Amino acid sequence: MRIRVTVAAATGALALSALAVPAAQAAEGPGATSVARSVVADAVKTPADESHGDTAISNVVVNGGKDIVLGTTTKKTFTVSFTAKDNSGVKWAQAILWHGANFDNLDGGAVADSSDGRAACTKVNATTSNCKAAFTVKADVDLVDSLAGGWKVWAIAQGTDADYVQKDNVKGFQIQRLSKLTVNAAPEPVKKGKTITVTGALTRASWNSGKYLGYTGQSVKLQFKKKGATTYTTVKTIKTTTAGALKTTVTASVDGAYRYSFAGTTTTPGVSATGDSVDVQ
Repeated sequence: MRIRVTVAAATGALALSALAVPAAQAAEGPGATSVARSVVADAVKTPADESHGDTAISNVVVNGGKDIVLGTTTKKTFTVSFTAKDNSGVKWAQAILWHGANFDNLDGGAVADSSDGRAACTKVNATTSNCKAAFTVKADVDLVDSLAGGWKVWAIAQGTDADYVQKDNVKGFQIQRLSKLTVNAAPEPVKKGKTITVTGALTRASWNSGKYLGYTGQSVKLQFKKKGATTYTTVKTIKTTTAGALKTTVTASVDGAYRYSFAGTTTTPGVSATGDSVDVQ
């Protein structure tokens, strides 16, 4: 992912130190010059959206429209694709990924895997090109927990006539910490009318520690599927406690399987445990 960051010792967070348009682009037109002034989060401010002429960017898609989910050591390559248009034709384009409160206050970012940071653009016709950039991220090298959640795409395109468009936030997407969920229903077998205790735990990847840690205070559904049925129905909703622990009781009635199901948050994807079958006698 080539995230150009430094670790801030005081906070443990990633701080962007230098993420700028390649110098070769800075000489190719007023748009590139404007952008190349800097994207240095802790020092220099970057201007808001800018444009000159008729250049346009549209149809931005990150990772095929799916969230990017990473475990403790996951390495993943994904693409950012978009359409660039200019009445003179498209000369070049670029996408940069960033995280932070706004583009003047970044705490993480990335340029594409290509040697010059640009997107590869394929000409569709005289005015339109389809552009694509690949990004590679390795969780235990490039990320810390505070970078989970909403990220944004900064993009620029320039026409052959030096018209250009630059947008700080042309698309939002999620980078998430992989979640895991377990369940155990006991005792089994159990007599009809007796109490079944259902335990489990919700954990998620910590990029800081390299471990899966409990996700505390999250609402999780206990669901049941009668033997022979194809779908689960919700029995009750409880919250995780210390270390993501789950525990509740139900009354045994018929044979079936219990599972816990978590809907997910912006930082953590939803997950359902594999059902645990109970034989009711």
